[in-house]
Amino acid sequence: MENFEEIRIHKYLSRQGLMSIRKAEDAIFRGAVLINGEKAHAGQKIVPGIDEIILNGVIITPKSEEDNKKIYMMLYKPAGIVTTTSDEKGRPCVTDILAKSAAKDFEERVYPVGRLDMKSEGLLLLTNDGETANKIMHPRHKISKIYHVAIKGEINSQVIKKLSEPIEIDGRKTSPAKISVIEMKNNKTRLKIEIFEGRNRQIRRMCENLNLEVLKLKRICVGKLNIGTLKPGQFRYLNNKEIDYLKGL
Repeated sequence: MENFEEIRIHKYLSRQGLMSIRKAEDAIFRGAVLINGEKAHAGQKIVPGIDEIILNGVIITPKSEEDNKKIYMMLYKPAGIVTTTSDEKGRPCVTDILAKSAAKDFEERVYPVGRLDMKSEGLLLLTNDGETANKIMHPRHKISKIYHVAIKGEINSQVIKKLSEPIEIDGRKTSPAKISVIEMKNNKTRLKIEIFEGRNRQIRRMCENLNLEVLKLKRICVGKLNIGTLKPGQFRYLNNKEIDYLKGL
């Protein structure tokens, strides 16, 4: 008789990169996980490729052994955290956040994709897939990045037009930005700014160029990926659709 390797359902969902073990246990408790058409129970064992697993109405296809080694995550980076895996000045890094969370579910190291300066907050992608990370960061792909930016003062349309125009950073002109006003009141302007590059401190330098004071800068989107309901310091694994999107860039 052929032997098949069994694995507990919550560990299987985590290894598929769908969610942390903690989140998988919550999904099972909520009845969001079906095994062969029946609601899963805590600690239940399954055989990948043999048992049918459904999560939130979607059939989960087992990934190959090679794919299982790849990890794709999004983190809500709080302000005051450095976007590195270590810092010679001893400042808190993104990996410090992960070390205190359910990210202990995996042993591989992950690395930030691109930059998000220390004062800024919001969506940060992390992965151990170098090829996909390079695709996201390479200028030729022109991956859209959307930010919500609070500016001191109520600025007029002429200033907004100038803000959207290219500026020179490190000897090269940036691409034009797309800017719209979210709200303007109480001596503060909230803008939605969309850029298509990952130049160093680009939005802050755009604002500095016009003597605009940035009160808050939050990245909410990278391409089609949205920070959603994540709170500062929280993370989640990307789902299969999101991973396929990144790989298809």
